[in-house]
Amino acid sequence: MSQTPGKLRTLLSKFRCYIGFATASTAVASASLSTSVAGASMEEIKTRVCIIGSGPAAHTAAIYAARAELKPILFEGWMANDIAPGGQLTTTTDVENFPGFPEGIMGGELMDRCRSQSLRFGTQVFTETVNKVDFSSTPFKITTDSKTVVADTVVVATGAVAKRLHFSGSDTFWNRGISACAVCDGAAPIFRNKPLAVIGGGDSAMEEANFLTKYGSKVYIIHRRDTFRASKIMQNRALTNPKIEVLWNSVTEEAYGERSLTGLKVRNMVTDEVSDLKVSGLFFAIGHEPATKFLDGQLELDSDGYVLTKPGTTQTSVRGVFAAGDVQDKKYRQAITAAGTGSFSCFVIFVHLQF
Repeated sequence: MSQTPGKLRTLLSKFRCYIGFATASTAVASASLSTSVAGASMEEIKTRVCIIGSGPAAHTAAIYAARAELKPILFEGWMANDIAPGGQLTTTTDVENFPGFPEGIMGGELMDRCRSQSLRFGTQVFTETVNKVDFSSTPFKITTDSKTVVADTVVVATGAVAKRLHFSGSDTFWNRGISACAVCDGAAPIFRNKPLAVIGGGDSAMEEANFLTKYGSKVYIIHRRDTFRASKIMQNRALTNPKIEVLWNSVTEEAYGERSLTGLKVRNMVTDEVSDLKVSGLFFAIGHEPATKFLDGQLELDSDGYVLTKPGTTQTSVRGVFAAGDVQDKKYRQAITAAGTGSFSCFVIFVHLQF
């Protein structure tokens, strides 16, 4: 019963995402900073720091900037990348690896608290999606459907979305046995000493499969081809692990169960035979897609679309524009590491604004 209020707040928070986050604080912020003109003209707002994003990196950057009295503006997006404000954590249930919550916390509630902390220190939060930026000259311009923000510095913290496969039951059992992050969810009690499956053939799939052998009784790798694209060393680790079995030339056609996942229907693409695979967990390991399309090539990206930052910093290819969180981190992709890069961005901003 003690967890009920938190869960109710999380549900209410998610519902609030769909009715527009019409909160008084946002309305007051909009009214106080707006320099709108009559008619259909865009509002233009000036700020020292503009943050684009709504996850741990964005809100940590906002908290640090606001406490330094830089009066940051944060665009949290309106169902950007089909995810509610708060980012990927709003699609998860229990978060058990974020410090300070020994009993765990619902992902949505965690991001609600981060948002409230940003607002408490004076961050102006707008539930609008940025659709255009101009980093060609300073100050920078950030544009939504109704506003243009003119900013001395910008933090891009728009995250990355895990790629998911869609088949019968894949949505039904999402977060009820199906996940896209073994490191985040693999240690959960529902997966311990149970048979598990991973879909993928790259380094991430090999890494996640090996990680899951610490907890599952057996791990199946389901791969649609007869060879892996993973590096040789990662392939070797998976193929020599006695707890891993590979289902070659195979695709998942259905996930089934009652309250949670109990099995998969897997089709062999060579024989066309459909088999029943009893597993309690399925993990997609087919990559992530960083939310960088709106940048329109104005920041240097790597071959996978992640923002490139200078080693040891969050500085991008444009001086005064910083990138934090999963939008620039393809290795760790954890809430705590994202928060760390958010705070680090602000330390660099403090130095940048002084010179």
